[in-house]
Amino acid sequence: MTNQELQQLVEQISLEQFCQPFEHKTRFNKRLRTTGGRYLLATHDIEINPLMLSQFDLNNLTGIIKHELVHYHLHTRHLPHMHRDKEFKQLLKQVDGLRYAPRISKMQSQKKYWLYVCEKGHKIYRQRRINTARFVCGDCKTALKLVRYDYLNNNQN
Repeated sequence: MTNQELQQLVEQISLEQFCQPFEHKTRFNKRLRTTGGRYLLATHDIEINPLMLSQFDLNNLTGIIKHELVHYHLHTRHLPHMHRDKEFKQLLKQVDGLRYAPRISKMQSQKKYWLYVCEKGHKIYRQRRINTARFVCGDCKTALKLVRYDYLNNNQN
């Protein structure tokens, strides 16, 4: 699905479910990791996580679009549009939108790290690459060697 097809789908859902047009932009944003989509208050645009389409079905995607459109239509009418507000919860239930986005696969939720090993075998994980000629191991002060670009679960930092 392209951004144009996504735009048409959002406009169609907005007219069918909310009886109001969606007059702003919608696009996929591959940088979204922990959320299904987001509504941008400043520009009134909607961004959707492309993993919600590739890993799940179209029903899930429409549920996420409805959730973001609830934010959009409430905000543009100057009504309370936060998740905790009664109006938001009622409208979301009325249009049968998703309250929470489903979890994405574990491989996508893992962070990437550079793995370094010192001469004495200490493993050092870094998010950014470091200059091994300039830096040494913090424990034993020996030289570091880059081993590989590795995956590490979020809870093992």
